[in-house]
Amino acid sequence: MAFNHAGAFSRGRNVNPNSSSQPFVDAQFDIFEWHLQYQSCIRYFIDHAQYSAPVQAVAAFVNIQLPFQRPVHPILASQPRSGASPGSGGPAARAAAAAAASAAAAAGGTAQPTAFVTLVPYIRRLVATAFDFPAVLHGFFGDDWVAGIGPMHETERRNYLFAAKSDNWLKVKADYDMDENQTVPFLRPLQNVSEEEIVNAETTWSEWLAMQDWMLGPRTPGNVGGGGGSRLSRGLNIKQEED
Repeated sequence: MAFNHAGAFSRGRNVNPNSSSQPFVDAQFDIFEWHLQYQSCIRYFIDHAQYSAPVQAVAAFVNIQLPFQRPVHPILASQPRSGASPGSGGPAARAAAAAAASAAAAAGGTAQPTAFVTLVPYIRRLVATAFDFPAVLHGFFGDDWVAGIGPMHETERRNYLFAAKSDNWLKVKADYDMDENQTVPFLRPLQNVSEEEIVNAETTWSEWLAMQDWMLGPRTPGNVGGGGGSRLSRGLNIKQEED
């Protein structure tokens, strides 16, 4: 079945998601500035993206509910609205949002437009199904996606590599499944991987192996990948840069 991932969203920018930095560890990472951009991504996702036909098509294909599709407490907008249906996806999207709100009311619940929405499950699902192209990420999370969810995207790509190395396919798939029948329909190998991204993952994986052997603090090995009879000797072949 042919499916043009990048073609689903024509406004995406050609941004390389791979980076040598680890933004949530790097001392230069400004968490307060990042949070402002992340909130912008949440607002875009809730108010616009979830009502667009391309985002709904991708979400259906990878089997993940959008906030307004939740059977209980659907999230219709980032802020309360009065007298108007949320979204900008046309009559069909507005009708779907109204139906979700009616279903919640019939079930004894109420829509909670200001409820917290985490974007991590959507980033994880896009990574695991190889839909994490810049154009698709832009379509889901808006113009601020690079600064807003870019660090999380980088981390989830590394986590996916670690999951594949840690266990077999069946257990990895189970880890990426979600409740309410939102099982991942398929897994694909990580796409558009650079040599730099692999080396960064290798280094971080070796640091994890060192922690498993309590090689921390004063016991930290001076040369990553060194001996000492630890798990590092069974680790990946780290590519050291020449001086």
